[in-house]
Amino acid sequence: MTDTHAHLNSPRYAKDLPAVLERAAAANIRHIVVVGVDIPSSLAAVDIAARYPMCWATVGVHPHEADACTPATWRELEALVGAPKVVAIGETGLDYYRNLAAKPAQQNAFATQLALAAASDLPVVVHMRESSADVYRMLAEAQPPPRVVLHCFSGGPKHAAAFMALGCMISLAGPVTFPAAAKLHEVAKMVPSDRLLIETDCPYLAPVPYRGKRNEPAHMRYTLESIAQRRGIAPEVLEEITDRNAQTFFGISPRRGAH
Repeated sequence: MTDTHAHLNSPRYAKDLPAVLERAAAANIRHIVVVGVDIPSSLAAVDIAARYPMCWATVGVHPHEADACTPATWRELEALVGAPKVVAIGETGLDYYRNLAAKPAQQNAFATQLALAAASDLPVVVHMRESSADVYRMLAEAQPPPRVVLHCFSGGPKHAAAFMALGCMISLAGPVTFPAAAKLHEVAKMVPSDRLLIETDCPYLAPVPYRGKRNEPAHMRYTLESIAQRRGIAPEVLEEITDRNAQTFFGISPRRGAH
Protein backbone atom coordinates (compact mmCIF):
# COMPACT_ATOMS: atom_id res chain seq x y z
CA MET A 1 0.00 0.00 0.00
CA THR A 2 0.94 3.64 -0.45
CA ASP A 3 -0.16 6.21 2.13
CA THR A 4 -0.57 9.17 -0.20
CA HIS A 5 -0.91 11.88 2.46
CA ALA A 6 0.87 11.78 5.82
CA HIS A 7 2.15 14.56 8.07
CA LEU A 8 5.05 12.61 9.53
CA ASN A 9 6.83 15.97 9.76
CA SER A 10 4.42 16.89 12.57
CA PRO A 11 5.93 17.39 16.04
CA ARG A 12 3.63 14.60 17.18
CA TYR A 13 6.09 12.11 15.65
CA ALA A 14 9.26 13.76 16.90
CA LYS A 15 9.92 11.13 19.55
CA ASP A 16 9.03 7.91 17.74
CA LEU A 17 9.19 8.34 13.96
CA PRO A 18 11.43 5.28 13.40
CA ALA A 19 8.98 3.10 15.33
CA VAL A 20 6.05 4.56 13.36
CA LEU A 21 7.81 3.63 10.12
CA GLU A 22 8.59 0.14 11.39
CA ARG A 23 4.90 -0.41 12.16
CA ALA A 24 4.01 0.91 8.72
CA ALA A 25 6.36 -1.55 7.03
CA ALA A 26 4.95 -4.39 9.13
CA ALA A 27 1.45 -3.36 7.94
CA ASN A 28 2.54 -3.66 4.28
CA ILE A 29 2.91 0.08 3.69
CA ARG A 30 5.78 0.41 1.22
CA HIS A 31 5.51 4.09 0.28
CA ILE A 32 4.51 7.16 2.33
CA VAL A 33 4.06 10.64 0.86
CA VAL A 34 5.03 13.19 3.53
CA VAL A 35 3.22 16.47 2.97
CA GLY A 36 4.42 20.05 3.43
CA VAL A 37 2.07 22.82 4.56
CA ASP A 38 4.57 25.70 4.76
CA ILE A 39 8.28 26.21 4.15
CA PRO A 40 9.53 24.67 7.44
CA SER A 41 7.33 21.58 7.10
CA SER A 42 8.24 21.24 3.43
CA LEU A 43 11.91 21.29 4.38
CA ALA A 44 11.17 18.65 7.01
CA ALA A 45 9.32 16.50 4.45
CA VAL A 46 12.31 16.66 2.11
CA ASP A 47 14.61 15.72 4.99
CA ILE A 48 12.48 12.73 6.00
CA ALA A 49 12.33 11.56 2.39
CA ALA A 50 16.12 11.76 2.19
CA ARG A 51 16.60 9.74 5.37
CA TYR A 52 13.99 7.02 4.89
CA PRO A 53 13.75 5.06 1.61
CA MET A 54 10.00 4.41 1.98
CA CYS A 55 9.19 8.15 2.24
CA TRP A 56 8.58 10.78 -0.44
CA ALA A 57 7.89 14.50 -0.13
CA THR A 58 5.52 17.18 -1.27
CA VAL A 59 6.29 20.88 -0.86
CA GLY A 60 3.66 23.54 -0.56
CA VAL A 61 1.76 26.16 1.40
CA HIS A 62 -1.58 25.30 3.01
CA PRO A 63 -4.39 27.85 2.61
CA HIS A 64 -4.27 28.52 6.36
CA GLU A 65 -0.77 29.96 5.83
CA ALA A 66 -1.61 32.13 2.82
CA ASP A 67 -1.64 35.47 4.66
CA ALA A 68 2.00 34.99 5.63
CA CYS A 69 3.23 34.41 2.06
CA THR A 70 5.76 36.84 0.59
CA PRO A 71 7.84 36.79 -2.60
CA ALA A 72 10.53 35.10 -0.53
CA THR A 73 8.10 32.27 0.28
CA TRP A 74 7.66 31.49 -3.38
CA ARG A 75 11.40 31.66 -4.06
CA GLU A 76 12.04 29.19 -1.26
CA LEU A 77 9.28 26.89 -2.45
CA GLU A 78 10.55 26.95 -6.02
CA ALA A 79 14.02 26.03 -4.79
CA LEU A 80 12.61 23.04 -2.89
CA VAL A 81 10.87 21.64 -5.96
CA GLY A 82 14.18 20.38 -7.30
CA ALA A 83 15.06 18.42 -4.16
CA PRO A 84 15.34 14.63 -4.48
CA LYS A 85 12.10 12.65 -4.05
CA VAL A 86 9.77 15.65 -4.28
CA VAL A 87 6.73 14.21 -6.05
CA ALA A 88 4.06 16.94 -5.85
CA ILE A 89 3.17 20.52 -4.98
CA GLY A 90 0.95 21.00 -1.94
CA GLU A 91 -0.91 20.76 0.04
CA THR A 92 -2.51 23.86 -1.35
CA GLY A 93 -6.10 24.83 -2.07
CA LEU A 94 -8.85 26.80 -0.33
CA ASP A 95 -10.37 26.55 3.14
CA TYR A 96 -13.42 28.73 3.73
CA TYR A 97 -14.47 26.77 6.82
CA ARG A 98 -11.83 28.04 9.23
CA ASN A 99 -10.96 31.13 7.16
CA LEU A 100 -7.59 31.46 8.89
CA ALA A 101 -6.39 33.49 5.89
CA ALA A 102 -8.24 36.00 3.73
CA LYS A 103 -9.94 34.50 0.68
CA PRO A 104 -7.98 36.66 -1.83
CA ALA A 105 -4.69 35.56 -0.21
CA GLN A 106 -5.76 31.91 -0.34
CA GLN A 107 -6.70 32.20 -3.99
CA ASN A 108 -3.42 33.92 -4.86
CA ALA A 109 -1.42 31.24 -3.06
CA PHE A 110 -3.40 28.49 -4.79
CA ALA A 111 -2.93 30.08 -8.22
CA THR A 112 0.79 30.55 -7.60
CA GLN A 113 1.22 26.89 -6.69
CA LEU A 114 -0.84 25.69 -9.65
CA ALA A 115 1.51 27.66 -11.88
CA LEU A 116 4.56 26.24 -10.11
CA ALA A 117 3.22 22.71 -10.57
CA ALA A 118 2.71 23.34 -14.28
CA ALA A 119 6.23 24.75 -14.64
CA SER A 120 7.68 21.81 -12.70
CA ASP A 121 5.52 19.13 -14.36
CA LEU A 122 4.36 17.93 -10.94
CA PRO A 123 0.90 16.98 -9.68
CA VAL A 124 -0.96 19.05 -7.09
CA VAL A 125 -2.32 17.96 -3.70
CA VAL A 126 -5.47 19.99 -3.03
CA HIS A 127 -7.13 20.81 0.28
CA MET A 128 -10.76 21.82 -0.15
CA ARG A 129 -13.16 22.73 2.64
CA GLU A 130 -16.39 24.69 2.14
CA SER A 131 -14.76 26.04 -1.02
CA SER A 132 -15.68 23.62 -3.78
CA ALA A 133 -17.09 26.25 -6.18
CA ASP A 134 -13.91 28.34 -6.20
CA VAL A 135 -11.61 25.30 -6.26
CA TYR A 136 -13.54 23.94 -9.22
CA ARG A 137 -13.41 27.28 -11.03
CA MET A 138 -9.68 27.72 -10.50
CA LEU A 139 -8.87 24.19 -11.60
CA ALA A 140 -11.13 24.48 -14.64
CA GLU A 141 -9.48 27.77 -15.66
CA ALA A 142 -5.90 26.59 -15.09
CA GLN A 143 -3.81 26.20 -18.22
CA PRO A 144 -2.39 23.70 -18.72
CA PRO A 145 -4.91 21.58 -16.78
CA PRO A 146 -3.23 20.40 -13.58
CA ARG A 147 -2.92 16.80 -12.40
CA VAL A 148 -4.81 16.94 -9.11
CA VAL A 149 -5.67 14.78 -6.15
CA LEU A 150 -8.42 16.03 -3.85
CA HIS A 151 -6.98 14.83 -0.58
CA CYS A 152 -9.21 13.58 2.25
CA PHE A 153 -12.26 14.06 0.06
CA SER A 154 -15.34 14.97 2.13
CA GLY A 155 -18.00 15.71 -0.49
CA GLY A 156 -20.71 13.54 -1.96
CA PRO A 157 -21.05 11.63 -5.23
CA LYS A 158 -22.15 14.66 -7.29
CA HIS A 159 -19.11 16.68 -6.20
CA ALA A 160 -16.84 13.72 -6.85
CA ALA A 161 -18.25 13.26 -10.34
CA ALA A 162 -17.84 16.96 -11.18
CA PHE A 163 -14.19 17.02 -10.13
CA MET A 164 -13.41 13.71 -11.81
CA ALA A 165 -14.75 15.25 -15.02
CA LEU A 166 -11.85 17.70 -14.69
CA GLY A 167 -9.47 14.74 -14.40
CA CYS A 168 -9.03 14.81 -10.61
CA MET A 169 -8.14 11.85 -8.44
CA ILE A 170 -10.22 11.24 -5.30
CA SER A 171 -8.38 10.29 -2.11
CA LEU A 172 -10.29 8.81 0.82
CA ALA A 173 -9.13 8.78 4.43
CA GLY A 174 -10.25 7.54 7.85
CA PRO A 175 -13.68 9.24 7.85
CA VAL A 176 -14.92 6.70 5.27
CA THR A 177 -14.88 4.19 8.16
CA PHE A 178 -17.19 6.32 10.32
CA PRO A 179 -20.69 4.78 10.55
CA ALA A 180 -22.49 8.09 9.93
CA ALA A 181 -20.45 9.11 6.86
CA ALA A 182 -23.16 8.14 4.36
CA LYS A 183 -21.94 10.45 1.57
CA LEU A 184 -18.42 9.06 1.75
CA HIS A 185 -19.78 5.52 1.71
CA GLU A 186 -21.46 6.32 -1.61
CA VAL A 187 -18.31 7.95 -2.96
CA ALA A 188 -16.32 4.86 -1.98
CA LYS A 189 -18.63 2.79 -4.16
CA MET A 190 -18.78 5.04 -7.24
CA VAL A 191 -15.24 6.30 -7.86
CA PRO A 192 -13.74 4.41 -10.83
CA SER A 193 -10.83 2.19 -9.92
CA ASP A 194 -8.33 4.30 -11.85
CA ARG A 195 -9.28 7.50 -9.96
CA LEU A 196 -9.03 6.23 -6.38
CA LEU A 197 -6.27 6.86 -3.85
CA ILE A 198 -6.11 6.15 -0.11
CA GLU A 199 -4.41 8.12 2.65
CA THR A 200 -4.26 8.56 6.40
CA ASP A 201 -3.85 12.37 6.73
CA CYS A 202 -2.07 11.34 9.92
CA PRO A 203 -1.81 12.37 12.70
CA TYR A 204 -5.42 13.39 12.08
CA LEU A 205 -8.65 11.49 11.32
CA ALA A 206 -7.76 8.03 12.56
CA PRO A 207 -10.11 5.34 11.24
CA VAL A 208 -12.34 3.15 13.36
CA PRO A 209 -11.20 1.46 15.66
CA TYR A 210 -8.60 4.15 16.46
CA ARG A 211 -10.90 7.16 16.07
CA GLY A 212 -9.87 10.02 18.33
CA LYS A 213 -6.30 8.75 18.75
CA ARG A 214 -3.12 9.76 16.94
CA ASN A 215 -3.28 8.34 13.45
CA GLU A 216 -0.33 6.73 11.65
CA PRO A 217 0.31 4.96 8.32
CA ALA A 218 -0.11 1.48 9.81
CA HIS A 219 -3.78 2.28 10.44
CA MET A 220 -4.52 2.70 6.73
CA ARG A 221 -5.44 -0.98 6.53
CA TYR A 222 -8.79 -0.22 8.19
CA THR A 223 -9.61 2.46 5.64
CA LEU A 224 -8.71 0.16 2.77
CA GLU A 225 -10.80 -2.70 4.16
CA SER A 226 -13.81 -0.41 4.64
CA ILE A 227 -13.62 0.83 1.04
CA ALA A 228 -13.10 -2.67 -0.33
CA GLN A 229 -16.14 -3.95 1.55
CA ARG A 230 -18.33 -1.19 0.11
CA ARG A 231 -17.03 -1.89 -3.41
CA GLY A 232 -17.59 -5.62 -3.01
CA ILE A 233 -14.00 -6.61 -3.74
CA ALA A 234 -11.20 -8.26 -1.79
CA PRO A 235 -8.91 -5.91 0.14
CA GLU A 236 -5.92 -7.41 -1.68
CA VAL A 237 -7.40 -6.36 -5.02
CA LEU A 238 -8.01 -2.79 -3.85
CA GLU A 239 -4.54 -2.71 -2.32
CA GLU A 240 -2.98 -3.49 -5.69
CA ILE A 241 -5.20 -0.99 -7.55
CA THR A 242 -4.59 1.95 -5.25
CA ASP A 243 -0.88 1.26 -4.89
CA ARG A 244 -0.51 1.26 -8.67
CA ASN A 245 -2.57 4.47 -8.93
CA ALA A 246 -0.37 6.18 -6.34
CA GLN A 247 2.86 5.21 -8.04
CA THR A 248 1.56 6.38 -11.40
CA PHE A 249 0.12 9.67 -10.12
CA PHE A 250 3.17 10.66 -8.05
CA GLY A 251 5.79 9.11 -10.33
CA ILE A 252 7.10 6.92 -7.54
CA SER A 253 9.47 4.14 -8.54
CA PRO A 254 12.37 2.24 -6.97
CA ARG A 255 14.70 3.94 -9.46
CA ARG A 256 13.63 7.41 -8.29
CA GLY A 257 14.20 6.41 -4.70
CA ALA A 258 17.81 5.39 -5.28
CA HIS A 259 19.55 8.66 -4.38
